[in-house]
Amino acid sequence: MTIEYLKKAIKAPAFVEAETRRIVAEMLSEIRAGGEEEAKAFGKSLDNFSGQIIVERHEIEAAARLVPDQLKEDLKFAYDRVREFAEKQRESIKEFETELSPGLWAGQKLIPIETAGCYVPGGRYAHVASAIMSISTAKVAGVENIIACSAPNKEYGGVHPAILYTMDMCGADHILALGGVQGVAAMAYGLFTGHKANILVGPGNRFVTEAKRMLFGQVGIDLFAGPTEILIIADCSADPEVVAYDLVGQAEHGPDSPAWLVTTSQKLADDTMALMQGLIDTMPQVQRDAANAAWRDYGEVVLCDTDEEAAQVSDDYGPEHLELQVENLNWYAERLKNYGSLFVGEEATVAFGDKCSGTNHILPTKRASYYTGGLSVHKFIKVVTTQRSTRAANREVAAVTARVSRLEGMEGHARTGDIRLSKYFPGETFILSP
Repeated sequence: MTIEYLKKAIKAPAFVEAETRRIVAEMLSEIRAGGEEEAKAFGKSLDNFSGQIIVERHEIEAAARLVPDQLKEDLKFAYDRVREFAEKQRESIKEFETELSPGLWAGQKLIPIETAGCYVPGGRYAHVASAIMSISTAKVAGVENIIACSAPNKEYGGVHPAILYTMDMCGADHILALGGVQGVAAMAYGLFTGHKANILVGPGNRFVTEAKRMLFGQVGIDLFAGPTEILIIADCSADPEVVAYDLVGQAEHGPDSPAWLVTTSQKLADDTMALMQGLIDTMPQVQRDAANAAWRDYGEVVLCDTDEEAAQVSDDYGPEHLELQVENLNWYAERLKNYGSLFVGEEATVAFGDKCSGTNHILPTKRASYYTGGLSVHKFIKVVTTQRSTRAANREVAAVTARVSRLEGMEGHARTGDIRLSKYFPGETFILSP
């Protein structure tokens, strides 16, 4: 059993820095105290935006006129698939009631969250796909109020027209021209809309992520997300050019985005590594700089002797995105346990899921796949339980409750069973102590 690192990351994934925590904590405190005016002030100082925070209908209609017809068709293509997948997820969970013993019923009820806050990044890239992933999924879940926010774009003097169009298409009820911590805080505190978000979802930079972390508890969140990750398991049947393109495709997200290759083929590893720098060099400058740093500092290539070793290495990493470019696809798909989203075969690639193929791209990073999946319709629905009982069923349930409660030393609990037994079955004798 041999696992060899042909390329090893020279940096470890960064966790939240103390300075980031301090900045976010101060901003949240100031916005909580100063309300809408303080949120506007941060928008002006950080995004150089002094316009209206609530986006009006006429602005949305004007933005729609700036979006090319082909892009509208593409956005509709993505929206239809994400919405349909979310609908299938919604259908997979049911309300029910079952009789557990004679006269004792227990049930499950599904209650959509009242208000969701959907953060859509609008900084380096115009993340229209993130609007689709969060807003349409919340809509399918039945969320009553959907607030969406995105940072104003300097070129357009407000939210990027394509983001604005997409937010509206997906069903956002309120749209805020506000980004960063101030956008997250506005949704959490109910600023500008009068609706406090019960859950905050959507990707963002480290300040957005930390703001969500600090607000967790006051509100729910989708997950704690870090820089995006890709891991590809490939064998001798894989095309090194395709593998390299897919690694570069995710590395362009940012300078701290890990790209990992796990392979059972020395030749595939060598050929892929030989292609990487050339592909990175052909990228536009912003993407080239990000991919260069990501591959240099966080890229890894792991050579394994067997499929089982490769699968174990992958499970240890618990990657956000996991691609399989191997002959033994079914074996790997059944064997693997820890990942955010799985892409089976060369024909399925991370970018498809990121943009339009239907599954959600808001996914766990930094090994969070050990305990959670990504954003889904389930995140917007509370699964609550119900109980009802006949008087006859109390003969068993109340007596057992009384005995167990007294064993635990909880006399008050025990007496709630006692009173029902004495009321419903006067004259009968019960054993009420363990």
